Amino acid sequence: MTEPHFANTLPMGLPSASPAPVTAATPPATALDIVFTGTGSEYFRIWIVNLLLTLVSFGIYYPWAKVRRLRYFYGNTLVDGAALDFHGNPKKMLKGSALVAVLFGLYSLAGQFSPVAGLIALVLVALIAPALVRASMQFRLGNTSWRGLRFRFTGSMPEVYRSVLPLYVPAVLILGFLAVAAPEPDQAPSSTAFIATMLGLLVMTVAVQPWTLWKLKRYQRNHYAFATQQTQFGATPWSFYKLSIKVCGFALLAIALPVAAIAVMVFTAPSPQQGLRGLGPLAGLLPLLVMLLVWVAVKPYAVSRTQNLLWNHTGNHDLQFHSALRFAPLLRLTLKNWLLVLVTLGLYWPFAAIAMAHLRLQAVSIATRVAPDTLVDQRPHGSQDAAGDAAGDMLGFDLGL
Repeated sequence: MTEPHFANTLPMGLPSASPAPVTAATPPATALDIVFTGTGSEYFRIWIVNLLLTLVSFGIYYPWAKVRRLRYFYGNTLVDGAALDFHGNPKKMLKGSALVAVLFGLYSLAGQFSPVAGLIALVLVALIAPALVRASMQFRLGNTSWRGLRFRFTGSMPEVYRSVLPLYVPAVLILGFLAVAAPEPDQAPSSTAFIATMLGLLVMTVAVQPWTLWKLKRYQRNHYAFATQQTQFGATPWSFYKLSIKVCGFALLAIALPVAAIAVMVFTAPSPQQGLRGLGPLAGLLPLLVMLLVWVAVKPYAVSRTQNLLWNHTGNHDLQFHSALRFAPLLRLTLKNWLLVLVTLGLYWPFAAIAMAHLRLQAVSIATRVAPDTLVDQRPHGSQDAAGDAAGDMLGFDLGL
């Protein structure tokens, strides 16, 4: 069993929804390990049936396929020996999928009608999106249970707009600048001031991404609730900036190493032309190979560091998540999965999904000062069955955030 501990990444004074009573001695933390018991052969049968029925039904079966998949993964995720469960209704999820299809359909039609209509449709979709994010979180957590008690998402509507709307600020500034200062269609954007301003806005867009991601994750993780416990998110914006800098640095390194190796091969030849000819077909495939290398190597690094950052800063006074997902095992598994998926023409995909879930889930543990039996008995006031939020359930909208 994992050694229980409370990380120093969360202030120990953070209150839970129902603060623990003050006692003379702080109760010791116990560890709730997470074990994943799914197997590739079992999931393959679910996956192949889901795939075939989704294809022959032209996508209508997708919500039923998603529910079967989630029930299998949740049912094989054991927390302290008890499995999670998913209670989503496929018919309600079909409404959510239909809503997404209608929104994107209207946006596409409006864009073909006129640019102004397309812009208006885009603004309307952008304004609706935060509400859908909240509904999705309510639906997913409200339909997830452990030991018969459902989770909840307590984020409010004003909070989600305050958290999500900053994502749009760079786009609004760019569109506004283009509307005011863009050259005529038959003129090249030769103005130095115009190009400099556009570059400045693009740099600003990139620069604020870690901050906007932090705001979104803080909104999500400040409102996970189970029984009377509610989590809080202790990470700072700077931690997201440090992670982004490391990921970008790792990506540049992944690009630079093969490029440098090929440059050495070319320039150590009697002439650069002979060096290029010596590379043969590799010269034409170089950009694609570099992109593939960056994707395969950088994604596991970003995934492992992001998972650890998020879960190690999620908890409260009585409950602390801990993640120790390591980059090297994740990279080896990613390479193995990609290779076997290619060799089997995709049939290894469900086995790869199971292996990935096994590695990522079992890297997470929970330290708690509240006994599991006591935790389940602490039902929130005003809710007799702790069912999920009615609004989110009514929409059946699930972004999978």
